[in-house]
Amino acid sequence: PRLSELLTCCARVWIPDAEEVWKSAELTKDYKNGDTSLQLMLEDGTNIEHKLDPKTKNLPYLRNPDILVGENDLTALSYLHEPAVLHNLKVRFIDSKLIYTYCGIVLVAINPYEPLPIYGSDIINAYSGQNMGDMDPHIFAVAEEAYKQMARDERNQSIIVSGESGAGKTVSAKYAMRYFATVSGSTSEANVEQKVLASNPIMEAIGNAKTTRNDNSSRFGKYIEIGFDTRYRIIGANMRTYLLEKSRVVFQADEERNYHIFYQLCASSHLPEYKMLTLSNANDFLYTRQGRSPVIVGVDDTMELSTTRKAFTLLGINESNQMGLFQVLAAILHLGNVEIKDRDSDSSVIPPNNRHLTAFCELVGVSYQDMSQWLCHRKLKTATETYIKTLPRLQATNARDALSKHIYAKLFNWIVAHVNKALITNITQHSFIGVLDIYGFETFEINSFEQFCINYANEKLQQQFNMHVFKLEQEEYMREQIPWTLIDFYDNQPCINLIEAKMGILDLLDEECKMPKGSDDSWAQKLYNTHLKTCSLFEKPRMSNRAFIIQHFADKVEYQCDGFLEKNKDTVNEEQINVLKASKFHLLVELFHDGEKAISPTGQVAGTGGRTRLSIKPDKSREKSSKENKKTVGCQFRNSLHMLMGTLNATTPHYVRCIKPNDFKLGFTFDPKRAVQQLRACGVLETIRISAAGFPSRWTYQEFFSRYRVLMKQKDVLPDKKLTCRNVMEQLVQDQDKYQFGKTKIFFRAGQVAYLEKLRSEKLRVACVRIQKTIRCWLARKKYLRKRSAAITIQRFTRGYQARCLAKFMRRSQAATVIQKYQRMCVERKHYRQKQAAALVMQTILRAYMARQKYQALLREHKVVIIQKRVRGWLARCWYKRCLVSIVYLQCCFRRMKARRQLKKLKIEARSVEHFKKLNKGMENKIMQLQRKLDEQNKEKRLVNEKLVALENTYTTESERMRGELGRLRGVEEDAKNKGNQVTSLLEELEKLRKELSSTQKEKKTIEDWAQTYRSEMEKMVSELKEQNGSLKKEKDDLNRLIQEQSQQMTEKMVRAIAEETQQLETNLNEERSRYQNLLTEHRRLEEKHDDLKEEMNVSKPGHRRTDSTHSSNGSEYTYNSECAELEEGSRAAEDVTRGIDTSLTLKLQKRLTELEQEKQSLRNELENKEDQFLRARARDDVEFKKARGAELEYESLKRQELESENKKLKHDLVDIRQSLLGNAATGAGAPGSPAYKVVLEQLNSSCEELEVRKEEVLILRSQLVSQKEAMHHKETMTELSVFVEDVSKLKDAGELKQAYMGLKDTNRLLEHQLQTQRRGYDSEVESLRGELQNVKEDNNRQQQLLAQNLQLPPEARIEASLQHEITRLTNENLELLAEDPTASREARVIILRRMVDLMEQLEKQDRTIRKLKKQLKVYSKRIGEMGAGQTEGQTSPGQMVDEPIHPVNIPRREKDFQGMLEYKKEDELKLVKNLILELKPRGVAVNLIPGLPAYILFMCLRHADYVNDDQKVRTLLTSTINSIKKILKKRGDDFETVSFWLANTCRFLHCLKQYSGDEAFMKHNTQRQNEHTLSNFDLAEYRQVISDLAIQIYQQLIKCMENILQPMIVSGMLEHETIQGVSGVKPTGLRKRTASIADEGTYTLDSILRQLSAFHSTMCQHGTDPELIKQVVKQQFYIIGAVTLNNLLLRKDMCSWSKGMQIRYNVSQQEEWLRDKGLMVCGAKETLEPLIQAAQLLQVKKKTDEDADAICSMCLALTTAQIVKVLNLYTPVNEFEERVSVSFIRTIQTRLRDRCESPQLLMDTKMIYPVTFPFSPSSLALETIQIPSSLNLGFLTRV
Repeated sequence: PRLSELLTCCARVWIPDAEEVWKSAELTKDYKNGDTSLQLMLEDGTNIEHKLDPKTKNLPYLRNPDILVGENDLTALSYLHEPAVLHNLKVRFIDSKLIYTYCGIVLVAINPYEPLPIYGSDIINAYSGQNMGDMDPHIFAVAEEAYKQMARDERNQSIIVSGESGAGKTVSAKYAMRYFATVSGSTSEANVEQKVLASNPIMEAIGNAKTTRNDNSSRFGKYIEIGFDTRYRIIGANMRTYLLEKSRVVFQADEERNYHIFYQLCASSHLPEYKMLTLSNANDFLYTRQGRSPVIVGVDDTMELSTTRKAFTLLGINESNQMGLFQVLAAILHLGNVEIKDRDSDSSVIPPNNRHLTAFCELVGVSYQDMSQWLCHRKLKTATETYIKTLPRLQATNARDALSKHIYAKLFNWIVAHVNKALITNITQHSFIGVLDIYGFETFEINSFEQFCINYANEKLQQQFNMHVFKLEQEEYMREQIPWTLIDFYDNQPCINLIEAKMGILDLLDEECKMPKGSDDSWAQKLYNTHLKTCSLFEKPRMSNRAFIIQHFADKVEYQCDGFLEKNKDTVNEEQINVLKASKFHLLVELFHDGEKAISPTGQVAGTGGRTRLSIKPDKSREKSSKENKKTVGCQFRNSLHMLMGTLNATTPHYVRCIKPNDFKLGFTFDPKRAVQQLRACGVLETIRISAAGFPSRWTYQEFFSRYRVLMKQKDVLPDKKLTCRNVMEQLVQDQDKYQFGKTKIFFRAGQVAYLEKLRSEKLRVACVRIQKTIRCWLARKKYLRKRSAAITIQRFTRGYQARCLAKFMRRSQAATVIQKYQRMCVERKHYRQKQAAALVMQTILRAYMARQKYQALLREHKVVIIQKRVRGWLARCWYKRCLVSIVYLQCCFRRMKARRQLKKLKIEARSVEHFKKLNKGMENKIMQLQRKLDEQNKEKRLVNEKLVALENTYTTESERMRGELGRLRGVEEDAKNKGNQVTSLLEELEKLRKELSSTQKEKKTIEDWAQTYRSEMEKMVSELKEQNGSLKKEKDDLNRLIQEQSQQMTEKMVRAIAEETQQLETNLNEERSRYQNLLTEHRRLEEKHDDLKEEMNVSKPGHRRTDSTHSSNGSEYTYNSECAELEEGSRAAEDVTRGIDTSLTLKLQKRLTELEQEKQSLRNELENKEDQFLRARARDDVEFKKARGAELEYESLKRQELESENKKLKHDLVDIRQSLLGNAATGAGAPGSPAYKVVLEQLNSSCEELEVRKEEVLILRSQLVSQKEAMHHKETMTELSVFVEDVSKLKDAGELKQAYMGLKDTNRLLEHQLQTQRRGYDSEVESLRGELQNVKEDNNRQQQLLAQNLQLPPEARIEASLQHEITRLTNENLELLAEDPTASREARVIILRRMVDLMEQLEKQDRTIRKLKKQLKVYSKRIGEMGAGQTEGQTSPGQMVDEPIHPVNIPRREKDFQGMLEYKKEDELKLVKNLILELKPRGVAVNLIPGLPAYILFMCLRHADYVNDDQKVRTLLTSTINSIKKILKKRGDDFETVSFWLANTCRFLHCLKQYSGDEAFMKHNTQRQNEHTLSNFDLAEYRQVISDLAIQIYQQLIKCMENILQPMIVSGMLEHETIQGVSGVKPTGLRKRTASIADEGTYTLDSILRQLSAFHSTMCQHGTDPELIKQVVKQQFYIIGAVTLNNLLLRKDMCSWSKGMQIRYNVSQQEEWLRDKGLMVCGAKETLEPLIQAAQLLQVKKKTDEDADAICSMCLALTTAQIVKVLNLYTPVNEFEERVSVSFIRTIQTRLRDRCESPQLLMDTKMIYPVTFPFSPSSLALETIQIPSSLNLGFLTRV
């Protein structure tokens, strides 16, 4: 499709912008041909109208799909143009923090201005051996590509690093050299790679300075050739320098500095060794203060000088030369401070006794007078005479500065020459890799000669770059057989011709310099006249006649002509040079002498803009040297540049373009303007343009088929994928010019991949919609059918249920109606009858009640009427009387009032008629009121009269009744009077009773009060007691709880402390074990170096094998005699074969081996001490927790052990008796007085006495130990209990409780301290007792030796010898005690005397015992004789005695004691080793024979050597075995089967040495028969350690061999291969595409890894490897798989996607299934994959909200913060439906993980090997049952 067809609505484009260079916008309306503008919407939502250029009508650039943004290779972008490149770099740099990006063959490096953890040794190891496209872009990838091509193609390589000042060129070059030094190593102990790296601080000190753009800017160009030998190891280096900026020595702009070395010397001037330089602060010198910025933030110049001096020393520049260099540098500073004053207008003078000139002359050793003379004068020579001319002050100052620059240039050349001398070796160089660190294109406001030379060099490099890119494109097209069409690209040859051709700028400049009166103005005019009209690239500024403009490939640059001639000539006053040559300072003379002597076309470059190039061929003639001296700076620069270009053209170049992102040195800040300028200048955009002009996108047919399979129909898919891709492409893209079919790839024009991606996205979107539609329809229909079926079922059951309920209801209703009818009838009848009966009863009762009530009412009414009548009459009369009185009084008062009022009225009336009228009116009202009151009172009066009449009637009736009652009462009174007398007596008695009652009541009340008081007091007391009891119970419960908690806490604390201590000891043990095993690895590497040196001394064979820095041989330390023999043989071979090899290296190697052996021995001792401490700590812990052990058990166990030892000794003595009897059988050994009888007697005596004495001493010591331990334990327990009881009894309240708790804590601390003190004392006492026991054992051994000696003496002398020995021993002990402590010596004397007395008593006892034993011996001899006679009947020969005793009896015992051994002759030892080790094939032994058979055979041979007590045979057998195993492993160390076989056999041999060593710790699992086969004569503990070291080395060799086999499989099988097909598609790739993720033939898959693991496992099982050792091997295997996979994931952006996370998790689950099948889930292998599992989970989880961030932080515990952030930065969507991780989310993660304490290392250490242990695994196989197969050719071995 055309571009106009793609500009549809919603299409995204790039439009120019003044600030951001390019801005993204989206079309809001389709573009149609002929439109003059586009309707766009910016990202911020602003709608704009973009006008199209009416002339060019160029449409805006299309933006790439989001899926392509952030690609590793810019050429992978579908739309290749400037805005796409800029945006891709910005996204990678800002969002993903990635500073490296490929652009075809160019590595674009953006300076981050922050230190990044991506240059460590782990990163170097990760990139080593990888293809350039297999990992993320990196400087190490470029270095690895160069190294690999050098080894593969045998062609020299070059790495060209260019860029602006501050872009990071020097750092990039430094890292490239570090990579070469790390991966290649050197061929000798001279450490050439370290010297190459050490040259960096020297060159930075003398050639780098601070500028406004960079704090460490290189002010010269350099080309370093790193030489390699035939095995591609570094042998040396050579450095060439270009265009040193000498003008900086005398002048610096603002905010800039001079070269670092000057400030380093000034900062160190206070040190004693620099006092002679007479320096001070940098601000005191003109040459260091002009920039007004003498300090760089974060840089310590004093420390930098120390680093520089160390580098000087490493490169062979001694102290005297270093101080000489510093003298010259200090002299330059003093020379700059020499003040020159005007004498007149044409002359100048230096004031006498100038301090700085004096210092200068003293430092360089010249005359003050001569120097001051020639600084102000100049000698002119003519044809006839010579005269001296004075100089004006300005010219004299310029001459002084020129001299300073010249001296510094000479010094720079001298240092470079000596650095090269130190880097060159005498080994022939096979190939080299050159690293060119050169300045980039420069343009400033004022550009002079330096910028002209720099830009000229960049023009040449750009031309070479363009041609190389063009050549690669052409080779690619030709390789794929695509029709080659000429691609038009910018050729800058016209610009180069303008500069360097005949009559070019440099030619005219040199010609002008030769003119006597040449000037910058005349040169400018010549330039105008020559090139202004003939060359379009040359222009003249409008406003200047002293400048010119050149159109470079990057930009137009205007150069100012001022100073061009002077800088090109670079003249220095010859007389000043002669004065310096006459110096007494030898180094200064050497500087100028070397400068004249060693000049070549590639050498000296003088002048301000000059450069220094050291000659490789210094032997040039003097004539040529003198001619070269006359060459100008421009000519020399042109020649050296031509030579450089020749060197580069002869090599394969690799390009690194460094970009400076901003001018303010801000970390990860991107300025688009500055970046675009540099991209245009460095040729990156030109590479893009060349790529875009052809077919930039290239896909293999398999990749295309996998990616765009969705665009094909089923009928389009053919068996031939190539034909399928052709057919599909013809259908999808009609224009066949947009693509080409190669042999293996499809080539696309720019934009076609984006178009295909658009078609794919649309197809996927349509497919998604169709899938969604179908699935939703299916789900909805399924849901509807399920609901419909459920509704019908529910309806059916509901309706049936309702029908059944209705029928049931109808039946029940009918039955209920009948029941109700009869029920209601019965109830109603019953209710009626009840109501009828009740009504009759109620009527009867009611009528009777009403009649009674009516009668009583009539009676009461009658009585009430009578009472009312009487009362009302009385009341009426009373009221009448009161009313009459009141009325009369009222009338009086009223009348009086009226009279008064009338009087007053009359008085007022007389005065005022009106007033009278008012009063009259008021009086009328009052009268009316009074009238109404009177009427009311009259009414009341009448009522009162009526009531009074009624009362009178009532009173009359009542009075009559009262009169009748009065008569009756008078009769009663008479009766009362009669009874009155009786009442009086009764009253008196009643009074008495009342008094008694009152007194009784008082007493009762008193008693009740007392009882109440007592009860209340008791109740109160009881309540108080209850409360107190409750509080006490509560306190008791609290105390119990507190005690329990404290006890639990103490227990937990103790357990935790013990666990922590145990864990710490285990950790320390593992660390020591790891260090020890690493030391073994280093020792093995040194041995390999030693062997390699011997091989090189014997024969020199060329090869192309690459040697990794970590590669090491299989050899280990040599043991005993063979080591010395081999070293002697190696030294003799070296002396015979070669005489040119430096013998000091061999001596150094031997010395290093000795030191390593000593260090190894010390580490071994330290490891043993650590193990002892660990075992002691564990024993102490066990003792602390054992409380049920008593002294009786200890005593019984000790007694049992002593009895066992006694039994063993008795058996041994009995064997000696039998041997002596057998040996003397023919001479009557059993008779009393015979030698055998005496031997028996003496042995019995000494054995019994010795056993008794030693047993009592040991039992006493051990019982004391046990009692002391129990007493200590009892004391601790009683102390804790007493403190606890006292504290509990004192607790009363909460305060005391807290105080008691604190006291308890203090007590616990005190007890713990006492316990620790006692424990230490106990340990020391145990140690002392152990020492005493050891002394006792040694004493016992000495006495046994003495006994053996005494047996050879006659019986009379034996007692005297024993006494003499005992006296000697006691005397020695006495002397020792006297020397140590005089007081103790006196006590010792007493003890000695007592022991002497005891010895005398023992002698008497011995005499008695001897007599008893003689009698017993006679009896025993008779019995033995009888038994021997009975058993030997029929077996004796005529020549034998009948009473021969022991021989026939002991035959079966001899067979039992000596089974399981193999006898061989000493001369057969070599044959044994050869057949059993060197020529043995592991596969046959593993399949057909017993696992570990060689180990059993060797041990059985060793047992026989031990049995015959032949120490030489034991030593030689073990030494030969060890050396032979080393030899076979060195020979076949890459064969996993061989290494596994000998690892299993070495471990089995080690276990046999332990199992049969006689140590009780190793004999627990032995059978009785196996215990009888223990070694009897030799303790092989040291050899066990040597064999253990050998096993460790074999294990490490096994891991390395296994790693070499697994390494090629891991990345392909775990990451690249799609185990779950179809989950992810292949993303578009660029020129440097990676390996396809689709499995082709030969590609490793996960099944390949699992099959290999199964093969490893089955091989080790067949060889009989210990199960615990297999677990350790499997754990190491899985660690390697996880580490390599995770490291590649962290370094591959294309692998960090959601689908890849799913693939990884599936692969890990398959590996876990493998572990489960093999029964290895508990070996720790699964845990080693935890970082990889969490990384895969991190790829799959949501990464948006804060909750997601919390989940990630809690989930990824096995990953470091750097790894988590790296994965999030690298996360790349494979499809457009996925989203990228936002920068804010990554910052949130960093914030939340800030407090983690972890290593900042990014990658896992793939070289890490877990410390291996060999747990003791005894064998149940009986040695006597082993049969030797004939296939082993060991017929010379004899079973014993």
